[in-house]
Amino acid sequence: MGQNNGKQAEIEYRTRKREKEMAKNRKINVQGFDIALYESNKNDYISLTDIARYKDTEHTDDIIKNWLRNRNTVELLGFWEIINNPDFKPVEFDGFRKQAGLNSFVLTPKRWIETTNAIGIVSKSGRNGGTFAHQDIALEFASWISIEFKLYVIKEFQRLKEDENSRLKLEWNLQRTLAKINYHIHTDAIKESLIPKEVSKKQAALIYADEADLLNTALFGLTAKEWRERNPKLSGNIRDYAGLEQLVVLSNLESINALLIKQGLPQSERLIQLNKTAIAQMKTLVENRAIKKLESKNN
Repeated sequence: MGQNNGKQAEIEYRTRKREKEMAKNRKINVQGFDIALYESNKNDYISLTDIARYKDTEHTDDIIKNWLRNRNTVELLGFWEIINNPDFKPVEFDGFRKQAGLNSFVLTPKRWIETTNAIGIVSKSGRNGGTFAHQDIALEFASWISIEFKLYVIKEFQRLKEDENSRLKLEWNLQRTLAKINYHIHTDAIKESLIPKEVSKKQAALIYADEADLLNTALFGLTAKEWRERNPKLSGNIRDYAGLEQLVVLSNLESINALLIKQGLPQSERLIQLNKTAIAQMKTLVENRAIKKLESKNN
């Protein structure tokens, strides 16, 4: 069992390392041009600076500013913000809208963001900086640059998303497999320490059910029966609807419970210890996710 936990820890470490590498090197190559992307709040932002290089590699800022001067562009940005951003300032948007198209009108990404509190366009400084925009906006910019180039961007972006979804599905299946492996270790420990000799299958099933509900209560706060009563329209069981973090913690709880069973601890004491472990581990996983979000915003 210790060897299995070591393998699980190694797999989880490699998964986290791979996620960091993907976040740093998230790019698509469109007709020989590398275009950077990053994710924020489950939304993809694409580099306008990199897209502009298709037209002119040395004057990307000027190209973006020329696009922003266009009345259609200002309306696109404003209406997108109205739909997606509750903190957007529509009065300031109307001011830009009235000026757009005039020879004297100049609009930079920074001015747009700071004046209207926009979130659809982001200016990032540093080595991998530049102007980024939500995929909806970025694709419109690509269309303004070249309709043909936009179609290639869409094709490569879709390919990237398919690859990422395949990786997520693989990692999900891996966690489910680990949970099943630890379940077998867990049930073996019950046989050795809890089930009396020559018990009936019905008695054994009751003991298994109690232990499964012990873990459900420690992690989810309710038993399988209570979950079914609260969710009569859902098929499957409580664990089928668990998130990735919950599956990781569940896998750990099964191993810990197996050790506690061998130590002879009564069920009530094990429930308290397992619940404390579940709370601590879920807090750590949630905090790590929050830190990743902060890092992605600051990068």
